[in-house]
Amino acid sequence: MNTPLDNPTRRIHVRINGTAVVRDVECRKHLVDFLREDCGLTGSHLGCEHGVCGACSVRLDGQVVRGCLVLAAQADGRAVETVETPTPSARLRALQDAFVEHNALQCGYCTPGMLMAALDLIEHRPDADREQARDWISGNYCRCTGYHAIVDAVCAVLDQQRAGRFADEAIA
Repeated sequence: MNTPLDNPTRRIHVRINGTAVVRDVECRKHLVDFLREDCGLTGSHLGCEHGVCGACSVRLDGQVVRGCLVLAAQADGRAVETVETPTPSARLRALQDAFVEHNALQCGYCTPGMLMAALDLIEHRPDADREQARDWISGNYCRCTGYHAIVDAVCAVLDQQRAGRFADEAIA
């Protein structure tokens, strides 16, 4: 017999991709499950569910986090950004375009988390070289590409940034 204590819920107020969302969530529900099941945002994937693979990576108040390790209740009063934001920054759009141009995706399972990690690199280490880019995304597993094309795409956007393409856009 279920009692109210079996599945305690909490009302959360969160801004997801710029939209205010108010929902009741089970206290034990992870952020990635909340995004996928309650909000219909299926870009972030469940991979290992141990915070190792990076497929569930999203940004919480501008910081990349593993959505499988953060509880939805911890996002209360905070801002979440996923890869499917309706208003991507010029840097995120450039990364998405570069991933296509450089064939940096195959099955696409790791791509959302990889894009979040790459965006974080571009915003925080604009001077990164190829080795540093590879190291930065190393926490995101890809079983299909061998990473070469992904690193090519990230470096192409780093080059665009160094050439001043995003000079008029503030970093998130």
